[in-house]
Amino acid sequence: MATVIAVTSGKGGTGKTSLVGAVGSCLAALDYSTLCIDMDVGLRNLDLTLGLSDRVLMDFTDVLQGRCSLEKAVVEHPDIKGLFLLTAPVVLPEGISEEAMKSLLRYAGELYDYILLDAPAGLGPCFRLAVCGCDRAIVVSTTDASSLRDAQRTVSLLADYGVDRVQLVANRVQPKLLRKLHATIDDAMDAAGLPLLGVVPEDSQVTLAANQGVPLILRSNKGAAVGYRNIALRLDGRRVPVMDL
Repeated sequence: MATVIAVTSGKGGTGKTSLVGAVGSCLAALDYSTLCIDMDVGLRNLDLTLGLSDRVLMDFTDVLQGRCSLEKAVVEHPDIKGLFLLTAPVVLPEGISEEAMKSLLRYAGELYDYILLDAPAGLGPCFRLAVCGCDRAIVVSTTDASSLRDAQRTVSLLADYGVDRVQLVANRVQPKLLRKLHATIDDAMDAAGLPLLGVVPEDSQVTLAANQGVPLILRSNKGAAVGYRNIALRLDGRRVPVMDL
């Protein structure tokens, strides 16, 4: 059965979608069949990050409502074997239940090794769909105070769904700014109240890769790409140090 991971954040702009695309790519490169599901209804961008926008035709609600099978709805990446995408709809139809989503994830769990759900920012109904069937969660936050406060709220809601295996990724970290603020990653961990899964630096290559529709690992082997690779390895249970900034 697959490990189902909801990737969440309390607010937008934390780099959550970039993390899903990059970590999913790294897991696939480690020979794990990996399904990335975009749950950000109406604001989907994961297809752009993975360079698959011209290939996606069906979304997860087409599967939930029986218009097509999961196998026909997913799209495999042409350059990264084992990396698959199931995209989000433009609008969420009425009648989409959490039980239906859980059923879809149970079925998908028989086909893939990892399932990463790109949850929408905020705490609305699409967020609940994204986390209702997960085994564990990653909360993505920058190191600014407002982002960390929103991360705390996200942790509380995850607890309401019985998700007790939750870790923090400090993303888009700017070491110079941290030094000016006399702050550390440990301070961010304390503020979010979460154990640390990984640290990813601010890196212009992330934006360039997304705008060119190229997965980050095919473009770069340093900076953020190293941080995302280390996160994938740690999810795999390997003893890899957190990236040193």
